[in-house]
Amino acid sequence: MKIVIVDDDILVSSSLKTIIEAENGFEVLAVANSGEDAIKLYEVYQPDIILMDIRMGNINGLEAAEEILNTFPNGRVLFLTTFADDEYIIKALKIGAKGYILKQHYNSIIPALNAVYSGQNVFGEEIINKLPSVMTNQANKKNYQDYSILDKEFEIISLVSKGLSNKEIAKELFLSEGTVRNYISVILEKLELRDRTQLAIFFFNHLH
Repeated sequence: MKIVIVDDDILVSSSLKTIIEAENGFEVLAVANSGEDAIKLYEVYQPDIILMDIRMGNINGLEAAEEILNTFPNGRVLFLTTFADDEYIIKALKIGAKGYILKQHYNSIIPALNAVYSGQNVFGEEIINKLPSVMTNQANKKNYQDYSILDKEFEIISLVSKGLSNKEIAKELFLSEGTVRNYISVILEKLELRDRTQLAIFFFNHLH
């Protein structure tokens, strides 16, 4: 199995190379330390799998992977990162990554590479546990953006729908009570609603 490793931490990338090459049947063709180099090296080597970090310099791992997969649709990208951010997971799924695992579980790297090589998709346990809420949040986000509702406005609407007062919402979102009141006035005007009751009904009918 031929691998290209990409991580902007040289110590991490060299450690990964050591771990992988200690296994029979694995060969690390090249090591890159940036998204730009990842794209170039993929074109040169066209490895079986590119094992890549996400947070890097000018071009991050997600951007590099997207460019690689646009050019090589059958490419296999396995993300190895410290971060389980919802936006990263969603982007990784959208661009067609074959896996997303966390660095702290270094003992899962070889099994994950084997699984991806055999045609499976691999997502670490933490990622799998987050997927239902990630996808739900993404669905909600799409819906409320259709109504030109901003992220903070959506948070406030959802709390109104739960029956929280302005004071309780202010405490929950670390805002002043006056700011919450202003937000709700803007939301009601934007959605052409009269009061909080109508707003709560709107939430359950259109945004939930």
